[in-house]
Amino acid sequence: MQSKYEKLWKTEDWWAVWLGLGIILFAFLMYQCGQAKLLGSFAVSAPRWGHITDAAVIQHLSSAWPWYFVLLLAFGAIFTISTRIMGHRPKEYVPGFAVVFAASSVILFFSNSKFAHNYNLEAPLLALIVGLIVGNLMRMPKWMEASLRTEYYIKTGIVLLGATLPLTLIVSAGPIAFLQATIVSISTWLVIYLATTRIFKKEPQFGAVLGAAGAVCGVSASIAVGASVKAKKEQIAIAISIVTIWAIVMIFFIPLMSRALGLPTAVAGAWVGTSEFADAAGFAAAQAYSPPMPQDLLAIEEAVRQGSATEEQVRVLNERKPHYENENAIRAFTLMKVIGRDIWIGIWCLILSVVCVAFWERGSGERVGVRVVWDRFPKFVIGFIIASVLMTLIVKFYGAEAADAFAKIDKELIKPIKTLRTWTFVFTFLCIGLTTRFKDLSKFGWEPFWAFTIGVAVNVPLGFFLSAYAFRDFWLRIALK
Repeated sequence: MQSKYEKLWKTEDWWAVWLGLGIILFAFLMYQCGQAKLLGSFAVSAPRWGHITDAAVIQHLSSAWPWYFVLLLAFGAIFTISTRIMGHRPKEYVPGFAVVFAASSVILFFSNSKFAHNYNLEAPLLALIVGLIVGNLMRMPKWMEASLRTEYYIKTGIVLLGATLPLTLIVSAGPIAFLQATIVSISTWLVIYLATTRIFKKEPQFGAVLGAAGAVCGVSASIAVGASVKAKKEQIAIAISIVTIWAIVMIFFIPLMSRALGLPTAVAGAWVGTSEFADAAGFAAAQAYSPPMPQDLLAIEEAVRQGSATEEQVRVLNERKPHYENENAIRAFTLMKVIGRDIWIGIWCLILSVVCVAFWERGSGERVGVRVVWDRFPKFVIGFIIASVLMTLIVKFYGAEAADAFAKIDKELIKPIKTLRTWTFVFTFLCIGLTTRFKDLSKFGWEPFWAFTIGVAVNVPLGFFLSAYAFRDFWLRIALK
C-alpha cells in the first residue's frame, strides 16, 4: 500500500498537477526571458487553411515540422518518466504514445481546415470520431494499452485550463456553480439509486456506484465510490461502460439542442457542465458549441473593420458578441463541472462510506473517518485552482488590467498554454475513442442501463432548466468577464 507521501509522485492525480503547473511555469519563464516567439513555436499549431496546396500550408509544414518533433520529445519524456515512476515500463509506453502523438498531429492539422471549421469539427471532437471508428474496426494491440491513459491526459488538461480562468471569476462563480451542482447531484443520485434498488432490485452498493457515476464525474466517481462502498469490480466496470455510452451521446446531443434553441455560449456551457457525465466528454461538447453570429452583428463587425461603425454599433457589438464566443462555453462548463460537480466526489465517498458501514454492512465494526474526503478528493482540482491563482498574479504583476497590456500577455503567454491544453485534450479524446468498443459495452445487460437512463431523463431537463432559466442571468454575466 502507498504511504500518504508516496501518492504525491505515484498517482495520476498528483502527476497531472505537477505536469500542468510545470508547463505553466515553463511558459512564464520563457515569457519573462523575452522568448515569447520561441514559446509560440514550441506550442505548435497549424494555421487556418482551405486547400492542402495553399502557400500557408506548405510554409507551415516546411518550417514547423522540427517543432512537432520537439513537442513529441517533450511530452514523450515527461509522460514516459512519470508513468515509469507510477509503475509502467517505458518500452510499453513509448511506441504507443508515438502513435497517439502522430495521430493527434494529423487531427489537429485537419481541424484547422475550412471544411472542419464549417462543420464545427473542433480537434477534440474530431479525435473522438476518429478514435471511435478505428477502435471499433480493430482492437488495439497489447503494446498500445500503456499509452492510452485517458484520465492522466484529461486531468493535465484541466490543470492547464485553470491558467485561462482568472481567480476572481472562480471565486465569484464558485458558490452559484456549487449550488447548481448540489441540486443536480442530489437529484440525479437519488433517482438512479432508487431506480437501481427499487425498480430493478439490485444491491445498494451497485445503486450507489451508478448514482455517483451520473451525479458527479463518471469514471472517477465510479472508481472512488465503488472503493468506498466495497462494490464488486464488475459493478464498477458496468458503471464505467454505461457512463461512456451516455457521455458520448451527450457530446452530440447537448450542442445540437443548444444550437436549435439558440442558447448563448455561456448558458450552453453551463448546461454541458451540469448534464455531461465525464470531464473529457464535457470539454468536447463545450468546445463543439459555437453558434453563428446573427447577420446584424456580422454587419457591424464588417463596419468596424472598415472604420465606418458608429459608437452605438460598437457598443452593441461589445455587448452581444461575447455571447457567441466559444471560450465562454468552455469557461462555464469548467466552473460547473470542475468547481461545481467534481468536488462532490470526496463528499459522496464520505457519506456513502458511513451509510455502507452503518446500514448495508451493519455489524462489520469498521470505522469511517473524515480522511475519506481528502483521500477521494480529486487532486487535479487543487492544481486547477493553483494554476488560476498563478496566472491571476502574473497578470496583476504585469499590470495587464489595461486592454493593450492584457492583449499582449494573452497572445504571448496564455495562448500558447491554451494550445498545449488542446494537445492534451486531443490525446484524451483519441484514447477514449480507441478504447470504446460498442460490442464490448453490450455485454452488461439492460437493467443497469435503464436505471441509469432514468437518471439521464431527470438530469438533462433539470440541467437545462437551471442553466437556461433559474441561473441564466448569472451565466450570461460570466460571458462578459
